[in-house]
Order: sequence, then C-alpha cells, then structure tokens
Amino acid sequence: MNLALIVAAGKGRRMGTEGGKQFLELAGKPVIAHTLAAFEQANSIDAIVVVAAEENLQKCLEVIDLYGIVKAERVVAGGDERQDSVYYGLLAAAEFEGVDLVAVHDGARPLVMSRLIDEVIGAAGDCDGAVVGVPAKDTIKIVRDGYIAETLPRDLTWQIQTPQVFRYKLLFEAHQRARREDFSGTDDAVLVERVGGRIRVVKGSDENIKITTPSDLVFAEALMEERFAKANRD
Repeated sequence: MNLALIVAAGKGRRMGTEGGKQFLELAGKPVIAHTLAAFEQANSIDAIVVVAAEENLQKCLEVIDLYGIVKAERVVAGGDERQDSVYYGLLAAAEFEGVDLVAVHDGARPLVMSRLIDEVIGAAGDCDGAVVGVPAKDTIKIVRDGYIAETLPRDLTWQIQTPQVFRYKLLFEAHQRARREDFSGTDDAVLVERVGGRIRVVKGSDENIKITTPSDLVFAEALMEERFAKANRD
C-alpha cells in the first residue's frame, strides 16, 4: 500500500499567527482541508496519516470529519522540529500492513494537485524515491562570511518541494541514522541521500507553494480563484 504522511505540526511563527497556519482560511476552507482533499482524490494513495501539534489534534480530527477525508486513518502528535514530526509519523505508519511507498507532504502546501501526487508516486516505482521540484529561475550562489564563494550552474539547480516519496523501510532507516548521528536535514530527501538512496526528480509546478508568510496566503488565494474561474469556463 501507499501511504501519505501529511506534516502539519508547524507553529506558524513566520506567519505571525497562533493556532497553526494550516488552519487559516483559504478559499473558504482551512489550508489543510485543501491539502488533504488532494490526497483523498489521488488514486495512488491508500491511506493518510496526519502529524499535528499536540494542541491541534482535535482540530485536525474535526477538519477530517467535516470535509469527508475518509483515507485519513491516523492523527498523531508531532515534535518540536519537522524532522521529528516525520519520524513520529513513520512510527505510526508501522501500524499499517504492507506499506511500500510513503509520500511525505507539507500540510501547508494546499495547492498540490492529485495528478502530481499520482505522477511522483509512479516515478518512485523503480528507484528509491522521487521528489517534486521546479528548475531554479534565479542564479544560485554559495555565500560564506558575506562573500560569494561559488556560483552553481543554473541549469543544474532545482527548487525541491513536496510531496517527496520514498520506500518506507529506506526512509525509516534514514531517519533512524539521522537521529543516531544528531543530523538535521532541510528535507527528507537529504536524509535518504545520506544512506545512498537514488532519487528521481519530477517536475512540479510554481503554484505548489508553501504557506509560510502572509503574502503567501494572498498569493495562494489568487491562484485558487484562478483555478475556480478556469473550472467554470471549462
């Protein structure tokens, strides 16, 4: 089976709001309701585990019930850091029988499309994993002590998003090693890279933004309105 692990335990500090940015309203629904709906509609996903802050567990359950997310079978408490939350989600995934692929996704990326989820799941079928990303538009430079140390070739640089899909056993092993070695990564892919995983990159969408600041929410609202308008035209 393929399981989605929705990480929604963030505190929303940069958003400047209490209660979690995933519960802010976007197009009339909580941000996380849009995220969960995309995975509910994805044919490749069999079950969903949501990882939330301890104080938001009941709110998540209410959203799941209100918006009919029947694939959501577990809601578990996360940790202080995102990496800890993913690990706790992986522990919960061990309760399911026959988990093959795990799709880790940020709860605050509500514009992900179900067809993209299916595509990245399919791309992980013959390797250790697959992640969604878009080619970098800007020149990326490595800066040390305020000075440019190196300029990376733009045609080789990508901005990596979620979902990120991996073999369950490999991802769990990667997280266990990171915890033993006190290593903190910026995403799950870097943990899998450290244990020798071969990861494919699937081209995603510039619309697959993460809600981090108030301006992101404004942009997401505009994108959602355009989607609705296009659907009505079609």
